[in-house]
Amino acid sequence: MPPIPERLRENDPLLNLQEDESVEHLDDQVQKAQEQLIQLKRQQEQIEKQKRELEELSRRQEQFQQGKTEMIEHFTRALVVLERQIYDAQKRVEQLRSINESFIQHLAILEAINPKSWENTDITKELNRALSAVDDARTEYTRSRAVISAEVNEDVLAATNPSADSPGYYDAPARDFLYWLKSGAAFTLPLLLLGIAIIVTLCFLFAK
Repeated sequence: MPPIPERLRENDPLLNLQEDESVEHLDDQVQKAQEQLIQLKRQQEQIEKQKRELEELSRRQEQFQQGKTEMIEHFTRALVVLERQIYDAQKRVEQLRSINESFIQHLAILEAINPKSWENTDITKELNRALSAVDDARTEYTRSRAVISAEVNEDVLAATNPSADSPGYYDAPARDFLYWLKSGAAFTLPLLLLGIAIIVTLCFLFAK
């Protein structure tokens, strides 16, 4: 279509109006396009933001699942170990209680032994009982040391067999029957002599 001559446009207001409206319509189209572009850009930013949020959520969900699986495995293995340790600990407590009761009994027996109360009794018999009590106490003490010190790095109890260099210690030789027979005679000899002296004294008094 050939352009309208300038002279005709000036003389025809309708043509000028149509041209103005056409320019305004084009401007509106451009403005709307710009607004749509801005809106699309905002939507794109919103979509990208949602994408990042979904990716972060997915990463955290995966992290949670891995952590959950890992800790379930750890707790499962740990509970097995703890149950075994609890059983061993309860068993050890029972052993220690038994040892404690045994020590109390041996201590009471040893503290109750009083050689001063052996007068007018069979000293040999009482002495044998006392030595037997000491031997039993020493055996129990030695046996219990291993149990008490089983879970520590050092022996928590003193040795029951002191060295020959320890003060007040002597290496007692083996005692046979003849030794104890002589020892019994030595213990009872003073009483025998005392009895003979009393009898002689009484005979002398009655003879008068």
